[in-house]
Amino acid sequence: MRYVSWNVNGLRACVGKNFMEAFSDLDADLFCLQETKLQKGQIDIELPGYEQYWNYAEKKGYSGT
Repeated sequence: MRYVSWNVNGLRACVGKNFMEAFSDLDADLFCLQETKLQKGQIDIELPGYEQYWNYAEKKGYSGT
């Protein structure tokens, strides 16, 4: 089983920098993304084959987990 913990330091910027390609290449069973800096509704990401659980930042610019 492969686990990946990734500090993305802002997921919206990371998605524009080949995030999905790297995500696919890593082929982990479990991904944990830190510092997404997202508020609910800011991004819609499809991650086929994965269940998603998000904890959004309550204030703009804060990290979330």
